[in-house]
Amino acid sequence: MSQEPHSCMDLQQIRLRIREKQRSYASYNLSPAQSDLLRAFFDLAQEFDSNEDFYRVCVAALSEFLGLRSRLYFFDKTREKLVLVCDSQKGLLPKPAAAPDHVRLTFKNYESDDSLLVPVHCKPSPDTQEEGKQPINLQVMGVLEVYPLEKISPADRFFLRKYANRIGYNLHNRLISHENIRHLRFINNLVMDIEHNVITPNMYFKHLFNQLKARIGDIDELEKLIAGFKAAQGVPSGSCELVIGKVSSLHRSLLENHRELLEHHANYSLFLESLFRRDHFAQGHFVLHPRRCSIDREIVSPQLDHFLSRFSARGIAVEKPEDMQEEELFLRVDVGLLSQVYANLFSNAVKYTGEITNRDRKTRKAVAYGRELLAEYFGPGKPAVKFNVFTTGEHLSEVEAKTVFADGVRGEKSRALPGTGHGLAFVKQVVKIHGGVAGYEATEEGNNFYFILPLSDPDNVPADRT
Repeated sequence: MSQEPHSCMDLQQIRLRIREKQRSYASYNLSPAQSDLLRAFFDLAQEFDSNEDFYRVCVAALSEFLGLRSRLYFFDKTREKLVLVCDSQKGLLPKPAAAPDHVRLTFKNYESDDSLLVPVHCKPSPDTQEEGKQPINLQVMGVLEVYPLEKISPADRFFLRKYANRIGYNLHNRLISHENIRHLRFINNLVMDIEHNVITPNMYFKHLFNQLKARIGDIDELEKLIAGFKAAQGVPSGSCELVIGKVSSLHRSLLENHRELLEHHANYSLFLESLFRRDHFAQGHFVLHPRRCSIDREIVSPQLDHFLSRFSARGIAVEKPEDMQEEELFLRVDVGLLSQVYANLFSNAVKYTGEITNRDRKTRKAVAYGRELLAEYFGPGKPAVKFNVFTTGEHLSEVEAKTVFADGVRGEKSRALPGTGHGLAFVKQVVKIHGGVAGYEATEEGNNFYFILPLSDPDNVPADRT
């Protein structure tokens, strides 16, 4: 829910509004109990931050000051129906229940059996009202049911209409505030994602540029060498062959550097596109752009290729599953975001893979990845696919295993290494919005980080070789 701010008013206009309120309150002729109820309601609405406590205040105040029982209903946009959220006798419902048939959204009070039902309106927006006039066509967001009817006087009916409006206005502001907080939290996390997934890895470009500069220096030396040969008399043919060999080798190196630059650029262009989408900022959360793709060919293999040189530099063997390459698995996913999931997992593997001695007394330092099918993981007829990234090394401690996916958390042994502790939190978030779960498990020779996604198309199940 979003709302444009009201137009600014000068001091004289504010004074006029205050005088209007003074006249209005004087005409209400509220009883002492009703006046005390409103004061307590406003104080407590400021005191309690959570919506749950606010709901309790709304119904408890009527009971304590006026001796009236009540139930509070709000429209659930997700379920597209009215739901009961709080009852003055039962308290807050653990899970909102569907409203009974006699409770309905309406712009006016109405009676049903032993209850008076009062609409709860949203706070009016500037485009629904004119200066100095009552707003028209207020949006109804819920219903306040008050009973028993025999204890509700005509004066109470007027007061309850005003009280329901105060509930609606307060809740409207609360929802906007909570949405803004969520929005800001998302943007803060998005900035961390950009730093972690784009800016920091993009420093690899500097390494590639330095390599190209060194190759250009080699060309300069070669030019001097050729110039010397040209000036000399009776240059042996072997020298010419030496020059040709160096030129060919240098040509191949430059082509490889060019290929790496293109792949690096394509990879991070994909990451930038998936992180800087307008929808993310407009809605305050990640918005998926899913399409059907081959998980291994379009996501895993490109990311693995990007990290192969780093695995090799650290002496880490990469073990590829044959079944994952032989039989393609197609899922509807957001390619850009899920690619960053693998990028984060492989990046951690580069930093944290350790050497171990297995039961055959052989040393092993390796990273492995694969998948396995899980029948009915998400319920009857709802299969799933588990994607694994395994690394050899010491197990995480019990505490680390429980908190490793929390944002900003880093293990004791990783504090000396570069990192923000944000990568696995990003993994968990992206997997969650795909309808899946992410997790960690210790294995015999190391650590396995995995995520599980729903297999949306059961007909697309490859033969299980795990």
